Amino acid sequence: MRRSPIRLARRARAGFSLAEILTVIVILGMIATVVTVSWRAILPKSELHSAVRNLSEDLNGTRSEAIGRNAEYRIQYDLDRRAWRIISPFKLDGSGNMAQTEEERLALPWKQLPGSIKFLRIDIDGLSYTQGQCFVRFDALGSTSGHTIVLAQEPENNIYTVEVLGLTGLIRFYEGTFQREPPKDADFR
Repeated sequence: MRRSPIRLARRARAGFSLAEILTVIVILGMIATVVTVSWRAILPKSELHSAVRNLSEDLNGTRSEAIGRNAEYRIQYDLDRRAWRIISPFKLDGSGNMAQTEEERLALPWKQLPGSIKFLRIDIDGLSYTQGQCFVRFDALGSTSGHTIVLAQEPENNIYTVEVLGLTGLIRFYEGTFQREPPKDADFR
């Protein structure tokens, strides 16, 4: 008995065998596993870098506002709550007038660090803070309290340092812990 060419064509188009489908599923599963492992390795550092970017944007913005408005601005850090906020020189009442006392100054809402990020240490003009609150000032000329902010991410133990140069208010970034050496007399000869 001879098979007709039409029946052979239908049988050839019938689909994939079970072995072929299982092979494709196994290969896709292996690719998904590799992608997932790589993605998890990238995520922690991106969260730390995002926190550094957000903080540095506020540092730059505060410096710019101090210069543009010819007034002293402050950034207050709360190391225990893992937060910071900007304190403007203007009155709370929204009149746009300058505050005469500290209590009258307008404080913007607190900004939180992401859950796995914390302030490890903040050094301001030679003093080191590991808990409580502290603040830095930005004056109308753009200079600031020279300070470094050390951020840590747990459990990965990633550390990042943000340095704000006192004279210029410019910001520098360092992976790991960074401590600027004090100048020596020989540096000025």
